Amino acid sequence: MTDAARCPTNAPGAGAPRCRFPSPAAPRPAAVPPPLGGPHRAREREADADAFKILLEMKMKKRQKKPALPSTVTELNTEDGSKVYVVGTAHFSDSSKKDVVKTIQEVQPDVVVVELCQYRVSMLKMDEKTLLKEAKEINLEKLQQAIKQNGVMSGLMQMLLLKVSAHITEQLGMAPGGEFREAFKEASKVPFCKFHLGDRPIPVTFKRAIAALSFWQKVKLAWGLCFLSDPISKDDVEKCKQKDLLEQMMAEMIGEFPDLHRTIVSERDIYLTYMLKQAAKQIELPRASETEPQRYIPAVVVGVVGMGHVPGIEKNWNSDLNIQEIMSVPPPSASSKIFKFVIKATVFGLMGYGCYRIGQRTVQFILSMPAAQSYLQKLTEIRSQH
Repeated sequence: MTDAARCPTNAPGAGAPRCRFPSPAAPRPAAVPPPLGGPHRAREREADADAFKILLEMKMKKRQKKPALPSTVTELNTEDGSKVYVVGTAHFSDSSKKDVVKTIQEVQPDVVVVELCQYRVSMLKMDEKTLLKEAKEINLEKLQQAIKQNGVMSGLMQMLLLKVSAHITEQLGMAPGGEFREAFKEASKVPFCKFHLGDRPIPVTFKRAIAALSFWQKVKLAWGLCFLSDPISKDDVEKCKQKDLLEQMMAEMIGEFPDLHRTIVSERDIYLTYMLKQAAKQIELPRASETEPQRYIPAVVVGVVGMGHVPGIEKNWNSDLNIQEIMSVPPPSASSKIFKFVIKATVFGLMGYGCYRIGQRTVQFILSMPAAQSYLQKLTEIRSQH
């Protein structure tokens, strides 16, 4: 999510209607007030600066000098004095929601960054009941939508991962992403606080993940995800404060696929770190006049991410990061084309077999009816007479 657009200043004469000379008989038009500019604009600028200063002072009073932060918060600093508080969360935890709320209230941030991308932003405004229903329902329509949006391979991968999430949702009776919704609500209560989406777009992640696997690795991974059924308790979730539950389950399944772990976890660590550092750039203060020198103050940022990403963010924090490489999608490999063909052939084969079986059963049913048997008997008698 990009920064909020600044309100442009009114240029002298901007938006004024084009003048026409009146005819001699026409009455002289009423005088048009001069456009904003000069002393008017200076007073307006000064008033804006004063209002900003008052609201900023109110915010600073609420901001604790020594905030009492939960144990799940990691503090990081930039060279220019900005502070970033990374809240490590478990995506299905009530405790994590409270940690997020407390951190935002204590530090009164200038920016809140969450581990979401534009493809998942809808969960911020949906209520818990709707989300719970959506997470549990994985149907053909959703599969078609995922394939249309991301392609066959990435769409199938997305639906399989949604199945993992739905399995946890069903076991716990709790919708995912509660900590992000709390962050969104709390950020709206803080003056001058911006809200950023900090995760890499899902289609890029899935396409890079698929490209990293061989044909048999894809089959093995899909098999493991399809038959996931281990029970999960709320105690398991709280134990996963040091490692997010969803990512821990994924890590167990993809442990033998280091390339997949790199694309799903390590690359996103880099992307999240980059977005947090971008959000932590110094804040430009408004000036009361054009002659006043420009001033900046350090920013305060709260990042809300799965606990599994915190070590990677710490590791990458002091590195020069370039995200261009991890945003590219490699062309499909030969194994991807083969797997895609196999999937299509399997789907069409199952559909054809289903039609055959339905047709076979229909014929057997019709032939078993008394009327049909009587008709066939008469045909047999007629043939025997001839």
